[in-house]
Amino acid sequence: MKSIKSIMADSILSPYRGSEATYEAVKAQVRERFGDEYADEFDPYTDAMPLVSWAAYGFRIKRGERALKSVTIMEIKDPDGKTVRKIRRVVNLFHKLQTEKVS
Repeated sequence: MKSIKSIMADSILSPYRGSEATYEAVKAQVRERFGDEYADEFDPYTDAMPLVSWAAYGFRIKRGERALKSVTIMEIKDPDGKTVRKIRRVVNLFHKLQTEKVS
């Protein structure tokens, strides 16, 4: 029986949290840059991640590649759990086609 650690080591998972708007925005950018074939097969859980996530899995970004942009909203809450303010944050993602395995 495999341990959870070994199963996780075999798979590459992004920190994507399921936002439909993020999925559609990044998929449109993939379609524009890489074509319909890659956009139709796009899986946000395995195909696009920030630089730090790719590096954690032993990949690096190819020279000259430019990031795909995603926008997320962070909510800042007070100790009572009420939302005090929202911050718009741009996240730079890279598609798996833009990476290469570090040897």
